[in-house]
Amino acid sequence: MISSSGIPAVVPPGRLAESDQPVLPLDGGLELRPWQLTDADADALLAAGQDPDISRWNLFSLADRAEARARIERIHARRRAETGAIWAIAPHGGAAVGLAGLNDVDLAAGTAEILYWVLPPARGTGLAVQAARRLSRWALDDLGLHRLILCHSVANPASCRVAEKAGFSYEGTQRSAPLHADGWHDQHLHARVATDPD
Repeated sequence: MISSSGIPAVVPPGRLAESDQPVLPLDGGLELRPWQLTDADADALLAAGQDPDISRWNLFSLADRAEARARIERIHARRRAETGAIWAIAPHGGAAVGLAGLNDVDLAAGTAEILYWVLPPARGTGLAVQAARRLSRWALDDLGLHRLILCHSVANPASCRVAEKAGFSYEGTQRSAPLHADGWHDQHLHARVATDPD
C-alpha cells in the first residue's frame, strides 16, 4: 500500500489483524498469550485495575469483573482494528500475572508504543524486562515495525530501569506530557529501532 505521500507502508494493512495472535514463550515456563474471556483473566485484570501502582502509572482503573471483561473485549477489538496488540503475561495454562503490549500502532509508519505492568507477586523478578524485550523482538523482527517507543513518568524510576534493561535508549524528557491524578508529569521517552543490537 502506498500512502498519500507516495511512501510505501512499512507494514502492509491486514498483517496484524489477519493472522492469529502468536503465543510468545518466555523463560521460567511463562509466556505472552492473548487475553481470554475467562473468570481467571478477568480477575487478574480487575486486580490490576484496583492496584494503586498500576492504576497510578498506567492510568486505568476497573470497578468489577464486568468492566474487566469489557476491557478484554476492547483489547481484541483494537487488534482487529490494528491499533493495538495486547498480551497477558502468564504461566503456561495459568492465569495472567501481567500485561505487555503495543499501543498506538501505526503500521504505515512502522511505529508503536510498548506498555506493560505486572501484579505485585511478580514484581522484582525481571519479568517486565523479559516481556518488553521479547515483545519488542517480535514487533520489530516478525511484525516488521521499525521504531518502538517506551514512555514513563519521571517519578517512576522502576520503569526507567525496565526501559534501559530491555534495550530502549533514552531520547529525552517530554514536559507535562501525561496527566496523572496528582497533576501533569514530565515523562522520559525511550526508543528502540529495528537496527539496534540486542
